[in-house]
Amino acid sequence: AYFGVRSLTSKDASDGASGGTSEGTKGAGGSSVKPVGARTPEQIKAAGTIRIGVFGDKAPFGYTDSDGTNVGYDVEYAKRIAKDLGVKLELVPVVADSRVEYLTSGKVDVILANFTVTPERAQKVDFAKPYMKVSLGAVSRKDAPITSESQLDGKKILVVKGTTADSYIQAKHPDWKPAKYDQYSDVYNALADGRGDVWVTDNTEALAFSRQGENKDKFVTGITQLGPVDTIAGAVQKGNAPLRNWLNKELETLGKEKFFHKAYEKTLAPVYGDSAKPDELVVEGGEVDGAGEGEESGKDGQAGKGQESASPEASEAPTGAAGSGAPDSADGSQAADK
Repeated sequence: AYFGVRSLTSKDASDGASGGTSEGTKGAGGSSVKPVGARTPEQIKAAGTIRIGVFGDKAPFGYTDSDGTNVGYDVEYAKRIAKDLGVKLELVPVVADSRVEYLTSGKVDVILANFTVTPERAQKVDFAKPYMKVSLGAVSRKDAPITSESQLDGKKILVVKGTTADSYIQAKHPDWKPAKYDQYSDVYNALADGRGDVWVTDNTEALAFSRQGENKDKFVTGITQLGPVDTIAGAVQKGNAPLRNWLNKELETLGKEKFFHKAYEKTLAPVYGDSAKPDELVVEGGEVDGAGEGEESGKDGQAGKGQESASPEASEAPTGAAGSGAPDSADGSQAADK
């Protein structure tokens, strides 16, 4: 799938207007994106544009609306970064399994694609301080609800390839053998048409999916916390300390004005309603209040004690068959590529 690359001017970043599509750069569908390298904030200012990788199909965090405009919680953060740097914003659509590769190859300056901090990923990229808390959850049909981890045994489980749900199952339940998909939209379709019994994903995504539109009558997030509590953070290329440090300072500034609570009210509250409270998910100033076992302590680039290792995404290039709807086979090989 090709979502396009939106170019937003610094004015757009503040008022929400969308600009045109950039030429010469494409995103998650496997086509090449010209690298920009590991740029410092000063180099980004000199270039006049920052390139940030976001999801194009993961509502309400990063997705394209009916007008083709990039919107969502992560997109709000990206707009503010561009505004405060005084540059244009170029949003590059990524899929879960390409996030590390897009940083290591220098295709984007920053990844803001609901990126959970894990020890394995922290070996490949540098994480800034967190801006959200998350754990795993599970969505199933209302007429066959799954409400405990033990009920997952023997079920047809769906995951998005390269996510923490994928790696959690590999590490803790290798016998489950889930069907793996490249895109979130593919999993939505697989769950809806009965190709799976349950979808394991971030609890934030699970709650959003099961409360949207007609889904409310068909699906339920029967498990709201599976595994440890993790954090979500922006990431830069390994060794790009100047940009990571700038992001950490930016988080301190944004924390003083409760930026992420405002972003939550704009993008997440309409979806979650009373099923979640902002303070259960939002992190302000890069510091997690009362971090316990499994939670990120607020230090950039570090994963908490209870976090699971993610699969080493950096060794995998963006999938050429993204959007095909074909799952990976149980042994990890990709059916669509055979």
